[in-house]
Amino acid sequence: MKTSKIIMASVASIALLGTSACVTDPNTGEKKVSRTAIGAALGGTLGYLLGGAIGGNTARIIGAGIGGSAGAVIGKQFDDQIKELDESVSGAGVDVEEIGDQDAILVRLPDGVTFASGSASINPGFYTTLDAVADSLIKYPNSLVDVYGFTDTTGSDALNQRLSEQRAQAVADYLAARGVARSRLATQGFGERYEYLRVKTGDNVAEPLNRRVEIKIIPVSQADVQAARGN
Repeated sequence: MKTSKIIMASVASIALLGTSACVTDPNTGEKKVSRTAIGAALGGTLGYLLGGAIGGNTARIIGAGIGGSAGAVIGKQFDDQIKELDESVSGAGVDVEEIGDQDAILVRLPDGVTFASGSASINPGFYTTLDAVADSLIKYPNSLVDVYGFTDTTGSDALNQRLSEQRAQAVADYLAARGVARSRLATQGFGERYEYLRVKTGDNVAEPLNRRVEIKIIPVSQADVQAARGN
C-alpha cells in the first residue's frame, strides 16, 4: 500500500472510531463507515469532501448564472432534495448522505457497478440511476455540482490518476447530456486515494469500495450569490 494513500482499512481503526462513525444504508440495511466521521477522527484528512467547491465558488456561481435560494427556503429544499434522491436511487446501491450541517449532499455511485475495472465507460445498466440524479439537479438548480473520481489500487499511480479523472468527466458529461447546465459542473480525480469502507451489519470486517464516483451537490444561497458579485 503506497504511503500517499489514507490507511483506513484495519479493523482496529474501525473499533477506535466506534459506532458513531457508522451509518446504515436505507436501501440495503448495511452499515457503512461515515466518511465525515472518519475525516474528523483522522484530523480532517478528507478535506476534499468537507471543503468548498472545486476551484472556489465565486467564478462558478457567476458563470452558471445561479440565482440562489432564500435563506428560509434553502433548508427545506435541501431536505426535500436529499429525501427525493434517496428514494429515486433506492435499490441501486447508491449512498446519499448529508455533509456537515446542510453544507452539501453527497451521492456516492457504487464500486464495481458504475465502471468496470480499468474502464471509464459508464455501465449502460446504470443510466437510469444517473437519469434520476440529473432530474434532481435540474429540479433544484441553485447548486454547484462537483464530481469526484476514484480507482482501486490496480495499476500505477499515474494510470490511476488519469483513470479517476476520466471517470469523473464521464459522469459529468452524462449529466450535462441529460440537461444539467455544464457551467454548474466541475470534476476532479483522486486516483487511488481516499478509501471508502462499508461494514456489513453484524460484521467487523470493512470492505473497501474504491472504484467509484462521488457527486457533491453544494447548495447556493442568495447571500452566496451576492458575495460572489461583490454586493
